[in-house]
Amino acid sequence: MGIFSRLFGGGKDEQSAPAAKPEEFEGYLIYSEPTRRNGQWQTAGRITKEFGEDIKEHTFIRADTHASEDEAKEFSARKAKQIIKEMGDGMFT
Repeated sequence: MGIFSRLFGGGKDEQSAPAAKPEEFEGYLIYSEPTRRNGQWQTAGRITKEFGEDIKEHTFIRADTHASEDEAKEFSARKAKQIIKEMGDGMFT
């Protein structure tokens, strides 16, 4: 990566947080995975559920941003729980 990319915000700022440990909620696994955008952390994550031998996955990204990674992870988990309550298994169709 060139010096101009580093000076003007290109490259490493646009990355994901390290792999999240899942949180179980009503039979689903929630992975809070906020991404770094322009010096802030953007709400993002995955919701998975086993159906027999299959694992279905729903990925979400929201416009909400947060100053800290921990705050973004907490909000991402709350958002995932809201999605589960509102959509249930319908999120996988």
